[in-house]
Amino acid sequence: MLISPATAAGIADGSVTLAFRRWDRPRMKPGSTQRTTAGVVRIDSVDEVDPDTLTEDDARRSGVRSLAELQRLLGRRDGAHVYRMAVSLAGPDPRVSLREEAELSPEDRAALDARLDRWDAARADGPWTRDVLRLIADRPGVRAPDLAASLGRETLPFKVDVRKLKELGLTRSLPVGYEISPRGRAYLG
Repeated sequence: MLISPATAAGIADGSVTLAFRRWDRPRMKPGSTQRTTAGVVRIDSVDEVDPDTLTEDDARRSGVRSLAELQRLLGRRDGAHVYRMAVSLAGPDPRVSLREEAELSPEDRAALDARLDRWDAARADGPWTRDVLRLIADRPGVRAPDLAASLGRETLPFKVDVRKLKELGLTRSLPVGYEISPRGRAYLG
């Protein structure tokens, strides 16, 4: 489920407590979480609803200006059913504090080495993790397609790999491209 930055900010400040989606079947379940620009959002409940029973209050609680606008947004999507999800902020994104760690303990370094070594060993075309880290360190703010092309790679698989490194707190996304986080610099150093 995609959550826009504006909606995520509303969830964080408590002004948005509902989300509506049109799906063929539920794609989220109660208790699941999603990282957003404002922190980790928790899905508190998921209920199928009749779109004709939605109210102005439902629209307001979902961060939409009016019921007509909510109906219009739901009408643009495919899917046989409309689901109402209660949402709340579960807390900050743990990657934010992780990536700001500028010092690594020997145990942290060993754990990162082990994870990157596993990812490298699993890749049929050879190791990639340290090459991608060094590329991002050398070329911050460069578009993903340009970085991928410099390695002779397709963009989408490259982005998946960068997301893996981001999960470890080694990189962070910029409005355009990426940069190495303080944790990533400590690892490379």
